[in-house]
Amino acid sequence: MARGVTRMSGLFLRTLREDPADAEVISHKLLVRAGYVRRVAPGIYSWLPLGMKVLRRVEAVIREEMDAIGGQEVHFPALLPREPYEATGRWTEYGDTLFRLKDRKKADYLLGPTHEELFTLMVKGETSSYRDFPITLYQVQTKYRDEERPRAGILRGREFTMKDSYSFDLSDEGLAESYARHREAYQRIFARLGLEVQIVSAMSGAMGGSASEEFLAPCEAGEDTYVRCPATGFAANVEAVTTPAPPEQSIADKPEAVVYDTPDTPTIETLVAHVNGLGLGREFTAADTLKNVMVKTRLPGAAEWTLLGVGVPGDREVDMKRLEAAVAPAEVALLEDADFAAHPFLTKGYIGPVGLAKNGVRYLVDPRIVTGTAWVTGADEHGRHVVDLVAGRDFTPDGTIEAAEVRAGDPSPDGGGSLVAARGIEMGHIFQLGRKYAEALGLTALGADGKPVTVTMGSYGVGVTRAVAAITEQHADAKGLVWPAEVAPYAVHVVIAGKDPAQAEAADRIATGLADAGLEVLLDDRKASPGVKFADAELLGMPTTLTVGRGLANGVVEVTDRASGERREVPVDDVVAELARTA
Repeated sequence: MARGVTRMSGLFLRTLREDPADAEVISHKLLVRAGYVRRVAPGIYSWLPLGMKVLRRVEAVIREEMDAIGGQEVHFPALLPREPYEATGRWTEYGDTLFRLKDRKKADYLLGPTHEELFTLMVKGETSSYRDFPITLYQVQTKYRDEERPRAGILRGREFTMKDSYSFDLSDEGLAESYARHREAYQRIFARLGLEVQIVSAMSGAMGGSASEEFLAPCEAGEDTYVRCPATGFAANVEAVTTPAPPEQSIADKPEAVVYDTPDTPTIETLVAHVNGLGLGREFTAADTLKNVMVKTRLPGAAEWTLLGVGVPGDREVDMKRLEAAVAPAEVALLEDADFAAHPFLTKGYIGPVGLAKNGVRYLVDPRIVTGTAWVTGADEHGRHVVDLVAGRDFTPDGTIEAAEVRAGDPSPDGGGSLVAARGIEMGHIFQLGRKYAEALGLTALGADGKPVTVTMGSYGVGVTRAVAAITEQHADAKGLVWPAEVAPYAVHVVIAGKDPAQAEAADRIATGLADAGLEVLLDDRKASPGVKFADAELLGMPTTLTVGRGLANGVVEVTDRASGERREVPVDDVVAELARTA
């Protein structure tokens, strides 16, 4: 069925020639310049007509694939009561990222960051028997998270649209099947959207649950760092990477620990240089030192912070995202000067594990710090370090923690090669939640034997607004947007290149013919120069540009493929049939 022709002379659109001052990434620059979105406040954007058409195309693809696996669409409010989130502990676990508010009666509400609790309660209220299961429900809804540093336009906003779906099964086997169906549906969704994605193992975080995978769109603008092993296919978000621990070593053959004066060595570099000048008969590197980073943690809802020492090899930095994931749901922060002043036993720059143990401070170490390994580390006195402090002999950590940075070249956790690193945009995240929410909210069903069964759940999210930005990041070029056909606002952009009335008449006739053939058409009928029209056509990014210009005198029009830049002349009498056939 024909969808009609949109004339640019009447389109609510204003393109910009300059990048917005606050734009850092390609998608932010181009979506604003091309008139798809406009900033309202930090992390909050309005969608203009062209942007809405792309957004609705993305939603349509997602809905089609969700319906294909038996998903049924529902819709929840964005404004939610406190009680369900209190029951699962997430009212406090989410911390400052929740938008909280009170109504006129002083009751607590929140703007939904995600809807596990509401889906669980809906199913609880509408089901009772094993005959009602399995169930898959989904919604496409606005979400809210009070990001501390919203950035990159719609890539990391405080208001955004997500598709979140939830599976409800009566067995772990059923959950595994639901998870597999969603995983396959996601691969189809991203392929249709024209997005290259890498599936990586991930952490569950505040969502909880066991198995968890992310779908990352490889992109330099991405905030997620992931690693993969080309030899084995292993891939994981850095937060989910586990460090292979080396074999434990003998303690018997290790020399005694000796404390040395090491003035003016507050850094690893200065320490290594100083120790190598002591004439100990061996060469030390940063990897032989033990760096002890002091942080403080606080559980959700707790008033007081607790000290935590984190030990990593000195050639590594602590990755705060990995550390945050490791201690979740607790929040974590580096110590400030006031914290050191309140704990005078902490000698900044010279902290060691012995002093932490004496003062009852919990001490967790990188998995590489195994029994029998000897280290150069702080002696808990200003200007002094200890050499050959042996793990398992001179100090005993309280456990291990995955907090050290993961680097390209590190051995793959699956034991088959080395890792390479890349950046990506998180496009989807799927979880096997298990029974966390069902248990917290009392979701059970009577089994075939008449006994109650606790329902097991899966949670599956796709960033809808984020997909628009990710597609831009992966497909745009120096001239502007380049939309894949599945999500483009219009299939064909018809440009009238001159002022000849015959060109306008031909363009109108062609546009109408294309619309009658089922294609959406944008007709640039403005009284603007050809240069402006062509620049806007490249900026707006429709898959095909059809130019009606001088060639019309010879019975031809020019057809340009936006992605490849390929141009060809097509007889004017054949162009509608050809584009209708190939679109």
